[in-house]
Amino acid sequence: MASLIDTNFLLAAIFPNDPNHQKAAKAIQSLNVTDCIVPLPVLQELFYMTTVRINYGTAIDYCERIHEAGFEIQPTVGDDFNHIFEIMRQYSSASFDFTDVAIMALAERLKITQIYTFDRRDFLIYRPTHCEYLELLP
Repeated sequence: MASLIDTNFLLAAIFPNDPNHQKAAKAIQSLNVTDCIVPLPVLQELFYMTTVRINYGTAIDYCERIHEAGFEIQPTVGDDFNHIFEIMRQYSSASFDFTDVAIMALAERLKITQIYTFDRRDFLIYRPTHCEYLELLP
């Protein structure tokens, strides 16, 4: 079963000082990366956050490692953007960020129900149309 990967899960796996590091590191070791999809906005956000927290070179290294590990990188395309803006307007009072909403839209398009994230708030508020709820892991 395919799963989508959120930025905060990758950050937790990478940064030893992250409060969720142990959970993420353990979970990432047990993942079958061929079943895991990293949405392109997640990779972009990871690159930016790593550049800010550490430096540009390390950001390149981390993103390259994700690519080389075999994670599928899934772009947002065409109708995804219409759905992203539709979700943002529908849940405007929750102020979801763009990357989270891109994950939501991709989950619906790809019929994926599992998300690796530590962002429980946004994904618990959101009600997908393709399933009753999104399963939040780890």
